Amino acid sequence: QVQVVESGGGLVQAGGSLRLSCTVSGLTFENYAMGWFRQAPGKEREGVSYINYTGRSTHYVDSVKGRFTMSRDNAKNTVYLQMNNLKPADTGMYYCAADRSWGAVVAGRSEYWGQGTQVTVSS
Repeated sequence: QVQVVESGGGLVQAGGSLRLSCTVSGLTFENYAMGWFRQAPGKEREGVSYINYTGRSTHYVDSVKGRFTMSRDNAKNTVYLQMNNLKPADTGMYYCAADRSWGAVVAGRSEYWGQGTQVTVSS
C-alpha cells in the first residue's frame, strides 16, 4: 500500500520561511518523479515545483522562482520544499504527488497524492 504523507505546514508572517516534507512508502521511490502542488480557496490547483528521479533536474512555476527550492533524498524516500520570503499569495493547501512518469507529474495527473499540509501566510 502506497502512502504519501506531507508535513511542515503552518502559519507564518510574510517574509518568513517554511520547509515542507513529503515521505513516501510502499514503492521504489527512486523510480518516481515528484511534484508539489497547491490549491488556494476558490482557486484551481496549480503545480508549484517538480523534481526528476535523481534530483538533478527541478522546475518551478514562475511565481516561486528564486524563493522556493525543491530537493529529494532517495535514501529517506522524502522530498522537500524549502519556501523562503513567503507571500500571502502563497497561502494554500500544499500537496505532494508521485508518478513513474515525469510527464504525468508535470500535467498534474500523478498516480499517488498525499492529503496535503496547510500553509498560511499572514500580511
